[in-house]
Amino acid sequence: MVRFSVLDLSPIVQGGDAAAAFANSRDLARHAEAWGYHRYWLAEHHNMPGIASAATALVISHVAAATSTIRVGAGGIMLPNHAPLVIAEQFGTLEALYPGRIDLGLGRAPGTDQRTVRALRREQFQAEDTFPRDVVELQALLGPVQPNQVVRAVPGAGSNVPLYILGSSLFGAQLAAYLGLPFAFAAHFAPDHLMEALELYRTQFRPSEQLAKPHAMVGVGVFAADSDVEARRLFSSQQQQFIQLRRGTPGPLPPPVDDMESFWSPQEKINVGRSLAHAIVGSPQTVGRGIEAFLALTQADELIVASQIFDHAARLRSYEIVADLCEKLASTGSVTA
Repeated sequence: MVRFSVLDLSPIVQGGDAAAAFANSRDLARHAEAWGYHRYWLAEHHNMPGIASAATALVISHVAAATSTIRVGAGGIMLPNHAPLVIAEQFGTLEALYPGRIDLGLGRAPGTDQRTVRALRREQFQAEDTFPRDVVELQALLGPVQPNQVVRAVPGAGSNVPLYILGSSLFGAQLAAYLGLPFAFAAHFAPDHLMEALELYRTQFRPSEQLAKPHAMVGVGVFAADSDVEARRLFSSQQQQFIQLRRGTPGPLPPPVDDMESFWSPQEKINVGRSLAHAIVGSPQTVGRGIEAFLALTQADELIVASQIFDHAARLRSYEIVADLCEKLASTGSVTA
C-alpha cells in the first residue's frame, strides 16, 4: 500500500508573516490528519524570506500539539548545521511530548547560502564530509545507553526516534542503503538523479534493526484544483519563487499570475522546467493520471507531497483532491479507475 504524506515549507506569502504561516501549517496539519495522510514533515531552511520553518523542532511541536495521530517530523534537519547531541536532545524532547509520532529526516546540505552557514557558527570543516559520521553518532545518542557511556542525550537516549536519509544525489542513497534506513529523494526540486538513486538504494540496501527492507519515499510537487487552468495558475507562484531564488533575490511566496511568459526569460523557463519536471499540475483527473504515472515510474513506497500555493484555501483544496485520489487508490488499486 502506497502511503501519502505532506511536506510543508510553512510558506510566508507576500503580504503575510511568519505568524500567519505557522497558523496555516497548523490548520493544514489538522486537515491532513482528517484526510488520512500518513505523516507531516517540515523542512529546515535559513535566511529564506519565504520559509518560516527555520527553527524546525519548534514548528514540529506546534503542529504535533494540534494533531493526535498523524506522524510529525523533519524533512529534514540539515545535520551539518548542528551538533548531533543538540538534535538528539531536541527530538528526544519531541518524542517524550508526542510519543510514537516523531520522525527525524536528515539532510546533508546546509539549506542556505555559505554566508549564512558561517552565521550558524558551525566550523567550516564540519560540513558535508562529516555527515555519515554525524548520522551514526546521532543514531547512537537516540539508542539505548551503553555501559560506561559518558555523554547522553537527556531526553533522547533510548527513544529510538526513527531516522530517514534525505537526498537529491547518489550519496544519500548509498548512505541510506548502507545504514539500512528509509530514503527520501527530493524530486520536487532536484529530479535529475531520481531513478539512478532509487535503483542504487534498493540494490545496495542492507537490513537493519530499524528497517527490514527498503522504504523509498519520493518528494513530488502537486498543484491540484478544480480545473487545469486554475491549477496552472496556482503553480505559477512556485515557478516565480524558483526564479527569484536563482536570480539571487529570494522573497515571500508571490501571488499567482495568469501568464508567466512576461516574467521569465527563455533560459529561466528551461531551467525551471528542468527543476520542476515531475510537478503534477491540473484538475483531479489530470492529477490522478500524473500520480499513477509517477508511481509506475518510481515504484515508490510513499509519496510526500509539496504544494507551495499562495492562497491557503486553495492549498487546502489541492491536498484534499490528492487525499480523495489516495482513498480511491486504496480502495480500487487505481486513481483513474
